[in-house]
Amino acid sequence: MAGKSQPIIVIKKKGGHGGHHGGAWKVAYADFVTAMMSLFIVLWLMGSSQKVKQAVAGYFNDPKGTASLLGTTMTGTGETAVVASNDKLQQLKEKLEAEIKARKDLEKLSKQIEITITPEGLRIELIEDKDGTFYKSGSPQLSAKGQELLTLLAGELKTLPNSLMIEGHTDATQYSTDANYSNWELSADRANAARRLLQHSGVRSDQVTQVRGYADQLLRVKNNPYDPSNRRISILVKNVKDGAPPPNIPNATVVGGTPAAATAKATPSDGKRPTIPPTAALTGNPEAGLPPPIKPSAGTPAPKPGLMSRMMGMLPGKKK
Repeated sequence: MAGKSQPIIVIKKKGGHGGHHGGAWKVAYADFVTAMMSLFIVLWLMGSSQKVKQAVAGYFNDPKGTASLLGTTMTGTGETAVVASNDKLQQLKEKLEAEIKARKDLEKLSKQIEITITPEGLRIELIEDKDGTFYKSGSPQLSAKGQELLTLLAGELKTLPNSLMIEGHTDATQYSTDANYSNWELSADRANAARRLLQHSGVRSDQVTQVRGYADQLLRVKNNPYDPSNRRISILVKNVKDGAPPPNIPNATVVGGTPAAATAKATPSDGKRPTIPPTAALTGNPEAGLPPPIKPSAGTPAPKPGLMSRMMGMLPGKKK
């Protein structure tokens, strides 16, 4: 009798390498590239000018970029400058308010004259009432009170190196059915009338840099477009940016900024700058207004290279 057949055992060995790992490495690589990009952006910002830093910060505060384009609001959202000190603005504000109160014929209008300090500078607003105080009703012609007040303001504003911006506003009441002359033209004409009187009273021709008419687009009382106080004229005394030399004005008082006094002092009355010899610029000539050169003391270590310079030296092809 034949023996029982033995079962056949087959052993299969799995060969080859491990299974597919998927795309996890791509995610890790993308995170690495993003981190490196962020690092270089931070390093670039650290070495950029203050103007670039402010522009980047303004983008993140207002990504749409609409708050600092055209026009201003009651709080001032137009082009802004860094205010060195609000003390000068406050002094000018108090001085104007005191002069208005000192005039008995203008003291009654103090409630219609609003002077505020905004990020742009000093804003002076002449607010109308239902009877029309500063302008004749429906007309760009200034009244006697308006002429007297603007003449008083011009006496102070003409002594400032600050530039001025004049704005005209109306309420929502339609001026007329004529499409050729609407609230837009009326607001612009009233602002222009104020500009002409200010310049006639001593304000420099180049001091007024902008004249704008807004019609009823920037209402003072938004819940009541027909309120008479929406009709107003705004005069903005703009801040002087740091480092900007003022024009050559005798006894000028800088408001809201710190201009370069050294530049203004070095410029003679004829407007021509003195010629400084090259040797004076190198050696330091007291007569030329230059300080003597600073000599390094013995044993003073050389300044260390910056972070960006060291990173550039590590790139391929750069000498270490």
